[in-house]
Amino acid sequence: MSGETGGNGQAGGQGRSVLVTGGNRGIGLAIARELATAGDAVAVTYRSGDAPEGLFGVKCDVTSSEDVDAAFGKVEAEQGPVEVVVANAGITKDTLLAIMSEDDFGSVLDTNLTGAFRVSKRAVKGMMRKRRGRILLVSSVVGMLGSAGQSNYAASKAGLVGFARSLARELGSRNITVNVVAPGFVETDMTAALGEDRHAEIKKHIPLGRIASADEIAKVVRFLASDDAAYITGAVIPVDGGMGMGH
Repeated sequence: MSGETGGNGQAGGQGRSVLVTGGNRGIGLAIARELATAGDAVAVTYRSGDAPEGLFGVKCDVTSSEDVDAAFGKVEAEQGPVEVVVANAGITKDTLLAIMSEDDFGSVLDTNLTGAFRVSKRAVKGMMRKRRGRILLVSSVVGMLGSAGQSNYAASKAGLVGFARSLARELGSRNITVNVVAPGFVETDMTAALGEDRHAEIKKHIPLGRIASADEIAKVVRFLASDDAAYITGAVIPVDGGMGMGH
């Protein structure tokens, strides 16, 4: 598990200590940069590749409790106890149920749902002592709508909602909020690989008629992590252009 990289120059007490899992690309990186812009000291975990420039990075596989604990230890040593955690790390293994292996199902839940459990459980220890904190879970419109060939992914993302709302009830008395952001289709490397025809088909189902930028997701996370959202907990905030409205 080792491999911490880089510093953000903010460990001396500017802002809060923030950790974003899966923060070296896509939505996670946009969230990390947005929170850093807000003045927080931001660390990211990543499983492969390199740490983003300007952010404190720790290599971590969220399917390992030992990795998660060690990552938190390194972040705490660098920038203090984590006050805001964003559970963003996730994977997909899309295939139809009839040919989906048990590993295809189980590994997606282990990363996307149980990974969020491991990260949240470790974060809560410090937050409860400080009697404040923000836990933010990145779900998906697919968790509400369903998607053929994504029963594993949809189950994991729907599970985050029940998990978050249970935590919101457990932790509210300690001034810890727990909220879910549910993005729709977002411009990332993953969606770029879908091709123009698939993009056109997707846009037909989005009332706003376009795919979101990762920055649009990040700004909603920034709001939920801010003092302005102090009275919001147990909420599921869709950022999907209207695609999943009513769910």
